[in-house]
Amino acid sequence: MKLLIATHNQGKKQEYQALLAGLPLELVNLSDLGIAEAVEEDGDTYAENAQLKARNYASKSGLLTLADDSGLEVDYLNGEPGVRSARYDGGTDEDRYRLLLQKLEGVPEKQRSARFRCVIALAWPDGRTELTEGTIEGRITFEPQGRYGFGYDPVFYVPQYGRTMADLPPEVKNRISHRARAAAAARELLHKELT
Repeated sequence: MKLLIATHNQGKKQEYQALLAGLPLELVNLSDLGIAEAVEEDGDTYAENAQLKARNYASKSGLLTLADDSGLEVDYLNGEPGVRSARYDGGTDEDRYRLLLQKLEGVPEKQRSARFRCVIALAWPDGRTELTEGTIEGRITFEPQGRYGFGYDPVFYVPQYGRTMADLPPEVKNRISHRARAAAAARELLHKELT
């Protein structure tokens, strides 16, 4: 059985191959199917955006489809950047986390709590949809640290590991991240569906 991962990003497809390993599924992405059309993520929540993508591509492809949406929520900033994390500044990853650090200038460490949140939508061609969610709690550092990861990883400190996400080896990040936690729940749903 094929599972469409609603992305053109080969790295994300490989990440899901690792997260869903052992299930009797052949993972394909949008590029594999020649689907070039992008779905506008104009929802107000991660769940809305994930469902928009999953339902649209399930309908187009006729395949069971997995789509996700995720972001960073900073408590001091009332949840910003949140669902707009990827479009926070319009620039590069570094531009976005520098803007975040600028907005938190002078804010003490205790008030820099934050979380990464990921929602996964699984959509079947018949219109049925299931959602899973994963989070990881942490705080925003004063300066970027680490060489791995992407996005806000260099400024997201994980207390249990005493490091930023960008300072964790990829195999550790892929075990504890918000996406890994949402994928573990999606994996359970898929396992039930397939057995």
